[in-house]
Amino acid sequence: MTPERESTRERTPAGATAATRPRVRLDQPRAPRRRLIPEWDPEAFGRLSERIARFLGTGRFIVWMTVVIILWVVWNVFAPHALRFDNYPFIFLTLMLSLQASYAAPLILLAQNRQDDRDRVNLEQDRKQNERSIADTEYLTREIAALRIGLGEVATRDWIRSELQDMVKELEVRQNGHREHAVFPAERSRGRDVGDR
Repeated sequence: MTPERESTRERTPAGATAATRPRVRLDQPRAPRRRLIPEWDPEAFGRLSERIARFLGTGRFIVWMTVVIILWVVWNVFAPHALRFDNYPFIFLTLMLSLQASYAAPLILLAQNRQDDRDRVNLEQDRKQNERSIADTEYLTREIAALRIGLGEVATRDWIRSELQDMVKELEVRQNGHREHAVFPAERSRGRDVGDR
C-alpha cells in the first residue's frame, strides 16, 4: 500500500465506508475561506455609528449644516451664471439633504440599538446587585433579631448589683440579726454608674 492510503486509513474510524469525510481536527483553527463580500468588524462599525449619531445630535452639526446650506444657496443665486452648479429649484441640494437623511436615520437607529443593549445589561446588573443587597439586608436583620433575643437573656450590671445587694442584706440579717451597716451605700445602690448604659 502507498503511504497516502495508509494515512487515509488511519484517519477514518474503524467500520467507516469510503464515502465518509475525513476527521476534522478540533485542536487546530480552520483555514480562512476566501469571501467575495468584504468583512468588517461589527463592533468597530457600531462605535463609528455611535460617534456619527452623537455628532448629528449636537448644535455644532446644525450650525455647520446651516452654514453649508446658506453658502450653497448664496453661491447658486449670486455667482456668475457659468459658475453655478445648482440653479433655483436647488434639486441637487435637495438630493444631498435626502442622501444625508437616508444615511443618518439608520446610523442613529443602530446607535440607539447599541445603547438599548447596554442599558439592558446595566439593568440586569443593577437587578442582581439589588437582589444581593436585599439578601444581605435580610441576613443582617435576622442577625440583629437573634442578638436582641440573646441580649434579652443576658444579665445586666444593674440586675447583678441588685441581686448581690439582696444577698448581702440577707447575709447581714442572718449574721447580726439586724442591718447595722450596708456593704454598698444607698446612693450607689439606687443610681446607676456613669459608665452604665
